[in-house]
Amino acid sequence: MRTVEHYFTVPLDHFASEDHALAGGQPRGETITVFAREYVSAAHSEEAAARLPWLLFLQGGPGGRGNRWGSLGGWSKAAAQDFRILMLDQRGTGLSSPIDRNTLPGRGSAAEQAAYLEHFRADSIVADAELIRHALESPPWTIYGQSYGGFCALTYLSFAPAGLREVLVTGGLAPLTGSADDVYRATYQRVAARNDEYFRWYPEDRNVVKRIARHLRSTPEFLPDGGPLTVERFQMAGAFLGGNTRVDSLHYLLEDAFVDTAAGPRLSDAFLEQLQGVISRRSNPLYALMHESIYGQGQATDWSAWRMLGENPWFRPDADPLLLTGEMVYPWYFEQDPALRPLREVAELLAGKQDWKPLYDARVLARNTVPVAAAVYSDDIYVDRELSLRTAAAVRGLQVWETADFHHDGIADDGERIFARLLGMVRSGGR
Repeated sequence: MRTVEHYFTVPLDHFASEDHALAGGQPRGETITVFAREYVSAAHSEEAAARLPWLLFLQGGPGGRGNRWGSLGGWSKAAAQDFRILMLDQRGTGLSSPIDRNTLPGRGSAAEQAAYLEHFRADSIVADAELIRHALESPPWTIYGQSYGGFCALTYLSFAPAGLREVLVTGGLAPLTGSADDVYRATYQRVAARNDEYFRWYPEDRNVVKRIARHLRSTPEFLPDGGPLTVERFQMAGAFLGGNTRVDSLHYLLEDAFVDTAAGPRLSDAFLEQLQGVISRRSNPLYALMHESIYGQGQATDWSAWRMLGENPWFRPDADPLLLTGEMVYPWYFEQDPALRPLREVAELLAGKQDWKPLYDARVLARNTVPVAAAVYSDDIYVDRELSLRTAAAVRGLQVWETADFHHDGIADDGERIFARLLGMVRSGGR
């Protein structure tokens, strides 16, 4: 493959009157940098590659940078036959004016930091993408949204459909209306069912989980970053449950849990190192800060997952048997994760924000004319099937491929097959 790095200067606030227009090709007002990397198959000459249409990939998250590929494989290998792939670092991630515990305080007070973060949702990401499309002199292009990237794709369809040739979505049909509470009620049910399924596969791990919880209640353990490992933080290992290609990794993690020492059994360094990679938000604090805001439209999310825990007490850290959690974000993250502690006040302000702007336009989506195909995974624990199908029915012409063959990480499992099927659907107009 060949790669090209692109840097774009974009308005911090695309929607402020002084920034909405371009002056001499440059945004007015405060600007940030957005980075994207172009991937092209080396099978194409440079001249032929320059004639290929663009495919913009919108990754999951929020808060994750674009993929860094060492080679083309899976869906990217399939796509690179016919496209130049543009891998976007969504604003605030990767090389796009990154946000973390070191950079965000430079914005000023907690209130000023929260106000800054209001510009890092899907509407601004889509506005960035349209500015980039024009900068690349591209006609309407193809976009591919995975998970949160699919949420962004629906926002794109709502507010800038003229920029789109066709849209592919995997595991990412967001609810167009309703509150975050609806999402987390469904999520808790899905994650509980996935726990049951996992412990049927690995019944011996039920006792390992119980032993780890009992150990943590009596013995202080710390992750390599110095943060405490509590029972509730250990439950976050349930992130592994969200995929066919990752679920067995949970078993491998648990089998490394204990070592015998002169002072008795302790959690092993190997276990603690692996677990930190799953539960720490040091490298993507935007995930914790902004996660519930992706459902915010005209009302506060108010720590929805934490409140819905009250309706699902079997996920409490003192429950027996102990269940592992999914992608829920709780207030105590900002107490127990050292990378998030400086951002606690900002998180509270974002959770209490009531005037989030709309992310979708139901009227535009009901009249949609852009070809759209979406893979809906029947047992996805992150993006609920029923909510996804409700959204699909509200978007004119959206074709659904529902399958139980994959979970949320389907494109890592058999991305080439999934991409080819969705592209075929939008190109043929059939299923």
